[in-house]
Amino acid sequence: MEPINVNLNNLNLITMSPMLVTLIGALVILCIDLIKPKLDKTLYITLAMLTIFIAIGANLSLGTNQRGLFDTILIDGVSLLGQLLILAGSMLFIPLALTKRRFHEFSYPEFFALFLFMIFGFQFMAASDNLILIFVGLETGSLALYTLMAMHNTRLAHEAAIKYFTMGALAAAFYAMGAVIIYAVTGSVEIYSVARILQERQNEIGMLMPVIGGGLFMIVAIGFKVSLIPFHMWTPDAYEGASAPMAGYMSIVPKVAMMVVAVRLFGVYMDLNVAIIKLTIVLLAIVTTTVANMMALVQKDVKRMLAYSSISHAGFVMVAIALNTTKGYSSIFLYYGLFMFTNLGAFTMLWISRHKYNIHHDRFHHPYEKFAGMIKLAPIPAVIMAIFMLSLAGVPPFSLFWGKMYILSAIVDAGKENSNYYIVALIMALNSAIAVYYYLKLVVYMFLKDPVDNRGKVVYANRAFSLELVVGVAAFVTITSMFYINPLMSFITDLVGASGY
Repeated sequence: MEPINVNLNNLNLITMSPMLVTLIGALVILCIDLIKPKLDKTLYITLAMLTIFIAIGANLSLGTNQRGLFDTILIDGVSLLGQLLILAGSMLFIPLALTKRRFHEFSYPEFFALFLFMIFGFQFMAASDNLILIFVGLETGSLALYTLMAMHNTRLAHEAAIKYFTMGALAAAFYAMGAVIIYAVTGSVEIYSVARILQERQNEIGMLMPVIGGGLFMIVAIGFKVSLIPFHMWTPDAYEGASAPMAGYMSIVPKVAMMVVAVRLFGVYMDLNVAIIKLTIVLLAIVTTTVANMMALVQKDVKRMLAYSSISHAGFVMVAIALNTTKGYSSIFLYYGLFMFTNLGAFTMLWISRHKYNIHHDRFHHPYEKFAGMIKLAPIPAVIMAIFMLSLAGVPPFSLFWGKMYILSAIVDAGKENSNYYIVALIMALNSAIAVYYYLKLVVYMFLKDPVDNRGKVVYANRAFSLELVVGVAAFVTITSMFYINPLMSFITDLVGASGY
């Protein structure tokens, strides 16, 4: 038997540099805590921010269309964009740990080590086109995220972590089954190899049904991870139990990682023109957007409303995958890039603008009544929160208006070849109009209603510099987005186009 020769040139570690940076950063934090425990948390925050900053630099320094780790890592435009959004969202989140109030989990070095391990897992998902390594990245990131949620150490946080873990376990099971079917049909777990084999054998008898079965399993798995209806189940409960900033983070970064996987995987089915997969994605997107909007309309808690809002936005973005066009794929990254600042800013505002005691509702921490008359009690936070609400509603000229316009434009362009997409565009536009109601409901409470009797308790706004910094950056991007949308979209389109999408 001949020995197996391993060519280390195929390792090409430079392609893994952004991921290795976050992995090494997490290990360094753990080692420091082992050698010198109970150091001030500012050291770990600084190390985490420095790690993410270096990882962003490493990501930007990479060229496109490179392979590494024995051809299992693919660095293309989609990978670079996905990792950049994951790292940027993490960089926006981590300064929130500088606050001296409320969240005790930020005082543990394990929090920051787990946070970097989570980023590493999501980066791995975005950078690989190997079904096995995507699964490894998915579980690495997800298990760390469940623990971070539970570290909030409240009854609701523990419940949220268990429910999110259950949903993640179901997603992992469906993903594994889908991957097994795809491997059984093609004999490969490399997505590029799967695409080539299916193109060559698509006319063989008996090939179509297993291929469709594998795709449907993958749709369910991705549906659980990005909270498509009916797979959303406990997502609002998970958001409610997590801390407000963590809920905002959960609504963006894990979904970006899974959207990259969806682009790679379903791009194969779109190229093969498998109609049932395309139709299933479109129908799920429409149902998700519509039902989530209906549910958001009747919520009594602002945090749960934002949770259903995030589900609705995920459905809105999912349509673009079925289009199989460069413009459609590019609009996904533009949308999530803008959504990242707006949604994380909105969730963070739930923390900044709050009552000292939970006095308005026995269960909910953020009922609408808490925000009544906020313009009189805290004018600047009220104005900033209103800006975030108007942006999420897609009101021009704020950021998400441009994200929605590009996705709707991509759908309309697809309608030139298939007129049914005009109906899809109309449904999505109507859903955007419906969403305006529940976003403006909060604005009405803040600006047009009198403050509710607070029973002698103090109403105040958290004035921590780190919170003001994050919210300020988010508000700045939300307001000024109109000035850089075209160059940003050109940059994204060039990277996506260079990847062959």
